[in-house]
Amino acid sequence: MAATRNLMRAVRVFEFGGPEVLKIQSDVVIPVPKENQVLIKVHACGVNPVEAYIRSGTYARKPTLPYTPGSDVAGVIEGVGEHVTAFKKGDRVFTIGTISGGYADYAVAAANKVFPLSDKLDFKQGAAVAIPYFTAYRALFQKGHAKAGESVLVHGASGGVGIATCQIARACGLKVLGTAGTEEGMNIVLRNGAHQVFNHREANYIDKIKEYTKMEGVDIIIEMLSNINLAADLQLLSCGGRVMVVGCRGPIEINPRDTMTKESSIIGVSLFLATEEMHECAAALLDGIEAGWLNPIVGPEYPLEQVAKAHEDIIHGSGARGKMVLLL
Repeated sequence: MAATRNLMRAVRVFEFGGPEVLKIQSDVVIPVPKENQVLIKVHACGVNPVEAYIRSGTYARKPTLPYTPGSDVAGVIEGVGEHVTAFKKGDRVFTIGTISGGYADYAVAAANKVFPLSDKLDFKQGAAVAIPYFTAYRALFQKGHAKAGESVLVHGASGGVGIATCQIARACGLKVLGTAGTEEGMNIVLRNGAHQVFNHREANYIDKIKEYTKMEGVDIIIEMLSNINLAADLQLLSCGGRVMVVGCRGPIEINPRDTMTKESSIIGVSLFLATEEMHECAAALLDGIEAGWLNPIVGPEYPLEQVAKAHEDIIHGSGARGKMVLLL
């Protein structure tokens, strides 16, 4: 019996492909934290679109097979490696990355990718903080240089990153517009900081946004689906406006002249490239949790056994409504 205590459940990917390549194994050895690492008992793990892209094999970054997906976990410190002084066994934490993979009962993470989880948030909310809020903060401020008084359009605002962007932008004094594709999604967006919301499934919603802005356009667009919206986004920008490309599922044809007429910019956002800036993100967001404006909205919840369904739904679902999480 003693030997079984060192084993755990984990999702393993042995080949790239559809959601069916996500295999649950119950005899995976619990990893041991090395120097400057911690071992976390995982209570919840966020599911992100990028994990579906990586699993499919179509993403620029390909992990070595086999691997366990999952970056943003929330749970309790089970053990710490050498030189770790910031955490001890029993601490509630959330992560922005793992070394061993988050779709598992236990995960090892570098101590500098781990943050204390406030008692104000439960574990499901903890799993909805890292990737959405760090991405939103990076897109708005580190890359988008947003300033209080500017306007921001969150294109696809009812998902994890969208809600995070609305909350952060509103707290920082921006005029916040959002789009969503369902009535439920639109209501979520309004409840989480947007001044106005538009249904992006309506044929004339772009005209409605132009009308709302009195044809002056918006200063920043946070774009979750640039392969669909980028050409239209360029029409919606103000002079000097910028589109922040957060999500994309393929190519799109645009007219570069649309950037010349307004001296607008298209800027890609990648959280993987944030290194030194990560601490600035963390400081701002931990303050937001304490202040109360950072309040993650948890959407669909799945047990680990339904991980393939989660991956199917995050790409092909009818409309986002909060951050998708796996429960362990």
